[in-house]
Amino acid sequence: MAASPHTLSSRLLTGWGGACIWYLEGRAMRESPRRFLHLLRNINQQWVTFQHINFLRRMYVTQLNRSLKQQIKPKPEPAESPFLAKTSLDEAKAEICEMRPLVPSSLSLSRKPSEKALIELEPTSVTEGSIALGKEMKEEKQWKEMKLRADDLPGILARLSKIKLTALVVSTTSAGFALAPAPFDWSCFLLTFVGTGLASCAANSINQFFEVPFDSNMNRTKNRPLVRGQISPLLAVSFATCCAVPGVALLTWGVNPLTGALGLFNIFLYTCCYTPLKRVSIANTWVGAVVGAIPPVMGWTAATGSLDAGACLLGGILYSWQFPHFNALSWGLREDYSRGGYCMMSVTHPALCRRVALRHCLALLAMCAAAPALDVTTWTFPVIALPINLYISYLGFRFYRDADRKSSRKLFFCSLWHLPLLLLLMLTCKRRAGEEGAGAPQS
Repeated sequence: MAASPHTLSSRLLTGWGGACIWYLEGRAMRESPRRFLHLLRNINQQWVTFQHINFLRRMYVTQLNRSLKQQIKPKPEPAESPFLAKTSLDEAKAEICEMRPLVPSSLSLSRKPSEKALIELEPTSVTEGSIALGKEMKEEKQWKEMKLRADDLPGILARLSKIKLTALVVSTTSAGFALAPAPFDWSCFLLTFVGTGLASCAANSINQFFEVPFDSNMNRTKNRPLVRGQISPLLAVSFATCCAVPGVALLTWGVNPLTGALGLFNIFLYTCCYTPLKRVSIANTWVGAVVGAIPPVMGWTAATGSLDAGACLLGGILYSWQFPHFNALSWGLREDYSRGGYCMMSVTHPALCRRVALRHCLALLAMCAAAPALDVTTWTFPVIALPINLYISYLGFRFYRDADRKSSRKLFFCSLWHLPLLLLLMLTCKRRAGEEGAGAPQS
């Protein structure tokens, strides 16, 4: 076992000298940690003092030598926003040139006062211009009283009544009138033409009145007059009333009550059934097809005064034609219909949408073959109509198989020329009165 320092010193030295050494050794052992900590504290204080002195020295050198001071960089000019398109740099320079006499002439040429003035004044003029233009834009966005010019009213009302759709309705009504087995009466035809057109304008206007909040969310309908505020809702409803009342009156008292009842029923079906049903169920497509099938029936009843098999055949052709036409159109507008909140087959039941389109393309073949059996056309009609019916059926099959925008677009554009050509072929092959198998003409 190792001996302690006290034992060693007592062995080496004895007496008074040994006691002194023993006392000094014990004191050194007791005070050594305290001195060590004091030494560390002094070193730390000296280091802090050194840093402080070094910092003061650098500050003194910086103050003494001005070239070592940090230079202030000029604030960069703000990027020109689209709202400042009217404020050009030439205008800002012209304002600066007008203010140049305010610069003191005592400045030396080496300082280039014009350039400094340009740097100082350009941001000021740009800021003032931005504030003024911002106020103008804010005033433009605020609601203002609608001003309707008389020159713009016909175009606005034409878009409100969906003039292209109204023209299609009137043309199918005219085809039904011409295909009816009755003498062609021009006065009755004109009354039917005008009455059906007015009823269609009324139905389309009321439809747009109800769908303003939803049309604003769709790219296809966001520019309609009521959505853009080009016409007031009161004026739209007044226009629809002014079209519906005389239209139904002309069809009822100018043509016959049956045609007037069909026109009134079609307005009701389109505005009160089809329009709200578009946001509830996919059954709206079938209801809308019925709406589109009634106009040729109205033309037939206007000429004959009765509702027989030929009228039902024309209505069935228009009914089936609308499914490939509308289903192909809605396939390319699925995002729009979904954004607007409409419940369409192309959005909720895409496979059913394609099947229904193909099914009714094939139905057109069967109904065209039934036309001569119902004494509407001769037997030549199914033969000459076969190529166009086969072609639209082929495009319907392509749409069913591929299910893409290209096939749906081809089917839609084919439907645009298929119906007019089919009705024209029916008129060409119409069974005349007095021919074998023709029904007796009705006055």
